[in-house]
Amino acid sequence: MGEKYFTIPNILSGFRLCSVPVLLILAWTGLEKVYLSLFVIALCTDVADGYLARRLRQESEFGARLDSWGDFSIYLSTPLCAWWLWPHVVLREAPYVAAVLAGFTIPIIAGFLKYRRLTSYHTWGAKLSAVVMSAGTVILFAGGPPWLFRLSTAVLIITQIEELAITAVSPRWRSNVPTLLHALRRNRESRMKGSN
Repeated sequence: MGEKYFTIPNILSGFRLCSVPVLLILAWTGLEKVYLSLFVIALCTDVADGYLARRLRQESEFGARLDSWGDFSIYLSTPLCAWWLWPHVVLREAPYVAAVLAGFTIPIIAGFLKYRRLTSYHTWGAKLSAVVMSAGTVILFAGGPPWLFRLSTAVLIITQIEELAITAVSPRWRSNVPTLLHALRRNRESRMKGSN
């Protein structure tokens, strides 16, 4: 039987992906509170979709890709929306914003160059980073202190270095690779099977 596409986790990931044009319109028109509300909901779907996929046994390659595209879209649109809504915050936090953008895009480019597709590792570090980065970003946008956003930038850079390492050691595309150690173990097991 074929892969199921209309699952709860995929619907949540699809919602996140579809929310991006709405978020862009809300930011462009200056609707800060409505933007922030939808942004928080979209970020919550990022936390929920992976958990539900595992819990409901609805993990799939399509779901991993959809989740990654949802993440990619949200993360790439957020700096632009922030610039339209809170340019003073973006200017003040410019080194951190630049680090986040570089840290997020470099592993994606590396994955596209090697596999010709978006990586969908969903590492444990990336999950932690997403939660911390989401909280830090929402607090920053809501006018709170920047320390959590700055800390989350460091966490993101560390997790993205791990993703680059996974891409470097993995001969073929795989989704849902929890850690670099898992990728190394899979490679060793593949080599052992190949030599038998």
